[in-house]
Amino acid sequence: MSATAARAADIVDTAVGAGQFKTLVAAAKAAGVVPVLKSKGPFTVFAPTDAAFAALPPGTVEDLLKPKNKGKLAAILKYHVIPGAVKAGDVAGKKLSVKTAQGQPVAVDGTFFGVHVNDAHVVQADIVASNGVIHVIDKVLLPPAKTAMHH
Repeated sequence: MSATAARAADIVDTAVGAGQFKTLVAAAKAAGVVPVLKSKGPFTVFAPTDAAFAALPPGTVEDLLKPKNKGKLAAILKYHVIPGAVKAGDVAGKKLSVKTAQGQPVAVDGTFFGVHVNDAHVVQADIVASNGVIHVIDKVLLPPAKTAMHH
């Protein structure tokens, strides 16, 4: 089968097919952001692996998946999305502050070995989907709190 025979899957289908993003996909569905990630784009998505979600404090993911936290979950997921298709080569040797779909910027640093996004490492770059690019990261990016969080 030639590479051109199959149309590239969109970001959501690509993540589902990869098998290591079950939490991300479940979260995208719970937050109602799947239609956005299936839209034309292009988008760049920093996709935390299931292991990255598992590394959050116990109960965090379960809590975020509750319907009452839909808005908060959507904001976290949108913080992993950048409008436009950005490949690793585009940031090599650069330090950038890039605005996310959530509104706050992430720090992208391509000056070290590999690429860092905030304090996450890109462990696999440039997975091309029909509507953008996925970069696999080893930590969940949490938007900086605008106000102090009280529990």
